Amino acid sequence: MLSKKLVASIAGLSLLVGVSTGVYAGANLQEIKAYLNGDLKVRVNGTVAQLNDEQGSAILPITYDGTTYLPVRAVANALNVAVDYDSANQEVILGEKVNGTPLNAEKFDNYTYTKDPAQTTYNNKNYKEAYYYHEGSGGPTMIITPGKKYQTLHLKIAAIDKDLTDIKIKDLDNNVLLKDVGTLSPKDGLKEIVVDIGNVKTVTISMQVKDGGGYFVPLIDSYYK
Repeated sequence: MLSKKLVASIAGLSLLVGVSTGVYAGANLQEIKAYLNGDLKVRVNGTVAQLNDEQGSAILPITYDGTTYLPVRAVANALNVAVDYDSANQEVILGEKVNGTPLNAEKFDNYTYTKDPAQTTYNNKNYKEAYYYHEGSGGPTMIITPGKKYQTLHLKIAAIDKDLTDIKIKDLDNNVLLKDVGTLSPKDGLKEIVVDIGNVKTVTISMQVKDGGGYFVPLIDSYYK
C-alpha cells in the first residue's frame, strides 16, 4: 500500500502532475531520449487501470534506459491518493500533507457561511468564520472543494439545541458515499469527523435538522490534510 505521507521531491517532476511548463525556466533538467510504452498495462487490485491526465485524456507510461516511468497524477488517481505540487519547494506531494489547510483556504459554498460573532462563537470561543444554520427544520447541505489535493478531511461540527440526524458525507462528482456519520447530539460538543477524500474534487455534507435545532462548523478549525 502506498504511504499516505510520501513526498517525492524531484526537480522537473511537475510535468507529470500537470503543472505548466513555464515552471521549467532555469530548472536543473537534462534532455533524454525516451519511448512511450503502449504495451504496458497497470493493474490496481487485480483490475487494469486506465491512466489519464488531469483533463481525463489517456496517457502512456515512458520507458527510458530499461526502466519504465509512470505519470504521478495518473497513478495517484488510480490508487485514490491525493496529489499536489508545491512549486516553491519543487515537491510533488502524495497523500496527507504535513500541515493542515483550513477549509476557508479552498473554494466553498457560502449558503450558511457567516462572520457574525453571534453565530461564530461556540462555548465562549469565537472561531471568526463558520457554517451556521439555525433557521428551522430541513436538510441543509454544505459544499466544499478539496480539488483532489488532499487525502483527509478533518471536519469539526456541533449540533445546536437538538440532534442532527442522517449526517452523510459524499463525493459529489462521483455520487459516492464517503462516510455515514449518523446522528450527532448537542451533548457531543464540537466533534471531529475524519474522512478519506483522496482523489475527491467536491464534497457535500448533508444532514437532517429538527425544528428548533441547527449546526455549527468552524471553517478555520476544520481542515484538509
